[in-house]
Amino acid sequence: MFKLPYELFLGLRYTKAKRRNGFISFISLSSIIGIALGVMALITVLSIMNGFQQELRDRILGMTAHLTLTGSDSRLYDWEKLYQTVITQPDVVGAAPNIMEQGMLTSGDEVKGVAIRGINPDYEDQVADIDSKMLFGKLSDLHPKEYGMILGSELAGSLGVSVGDKVTLIAPQGTFSPVGMVPRIKRFTIVGLFKAGMHEYDSGLAIIHIEDAQKVFKYKDAVGGLQLRIKNMFDVHSVRHEIAQHLDRPMYVRDWTQQHANFFKAIEMEKRMMFIVLALIIMVAAFNIVSTMVMVVTDKQGDIAVLRTLGATPNSIQSIFIIQGLVIGLTGAILGLLSGVALSLNIDVIVPFIENLLGFKFFPADVYYISQVPSKLEWSDVWYITGLAFLLTLFATLYPARKAAKVHPAEALRYE
Repeated sequence: MFKLPYELFLGLRYTKAKRRNGFISFISLSSIIGIALGVMALITVLSIMNGFQQELRDRILGMTAHLTLTGSDSRLYDWEKLYQTVITQPDVVGAAPNIMEQGMLTSGDEVKGVAIRGINPDYEDQVADIDSKMLFGKLSDLHPKEYGMILGSELAGSLGVSVGDKVTLIAPQGTFSPVGMVPRIKRFTIVGLFKAGMHEYDSGLAIIHIEDAQKVFKYKDAVGGLQLRIKNMFDVHSVRHEIAQHLDRPMYVRDWTQQHANFFKAIEMEKRMMFIVLALIIMVAAFNIVSTMVMVVTDKQGDIAVLRTLGATPNSIQSIFIIQGLVIGLTGAILGLLSGVALSLNIDVIVPFIENLLGFKFFPADVYYISQVPSKLEWSDVWYITGLAFLLTLFATLYPARKAAKVHPAEALRYE
């Protein structure tokens, strides 16, 4: 009775065809290269997309918090008491009050609609990393009743202003007069500029002191909400339930996944589509294995007939050719895994080398916000891709192996 080691020996031996049928060896080699290239490309592309996703997420959350608590009327009263309640929670690392409103900024003939964020500089560094993104000035330059303002670099450029210049803020919360509703207008002095690396913030965000925002937008002693930063941004759903148990009044809780849901869903959808497209490379290589195995079965019909006459069962014959196909597939998958991991871990060195070699940059800093190609290798993606290559290879070997098992010894040896 044939044991597995004997079947394994024949499967490995058949992987290398005879010299007279070297074309089969060439097809086997091309199948290995195809699977290796597919696995390598898939691992590398997904790592780059993971890197872009993390880079964009870090830039977005560098300017905002993970969670925001606010009242039912978009106002939050006694925020200091709420601050003392939430800051003692084990998963909360910081909290800060803020006011988010819309307004218009004018300078000369230029008019821009912007988002106005009122902050308390003494608390803001607990939830956001704005100070590290400042080009000129710092958050502590915002003082109450002095009406200072910090602008995004692109917004300042479109308004034609810089540090020390003045802009006019027009707030929609107007006052009634004999001639009707009159918008509230206040002059602000530019005390700083920041560059977050996100067009949404750099071209449409203005930061002022929270006490100035309370006066301009008629908040009195209230704030718009209390922003929270937690230890793990991906635990927002569990943390929000824990915080809700310690609140003494109904409140709205909004997290970063809700604020930028469409953006991150679009990135995730693009990642899935790229996975499907690049997986087709592995599928094409798997079809090459089918053609290789069919030719090997045709070439080895005489050997199959001899084995059958010696007592080999159809299952043994089938196992021999499945092993042969899996050797081809696993060799390609392992080579692709090693090259893909090496490429993903060294993308920060390889891309600059190619740019210097070709004489141009893929992502010029004056055009793109992310001028370097980021990469984040997720081992779960690596094992998933390698497993997919293995399964496709396994399925590709089933038909030829089954065909080999159905070879009739008498028919195969008739013309030998």
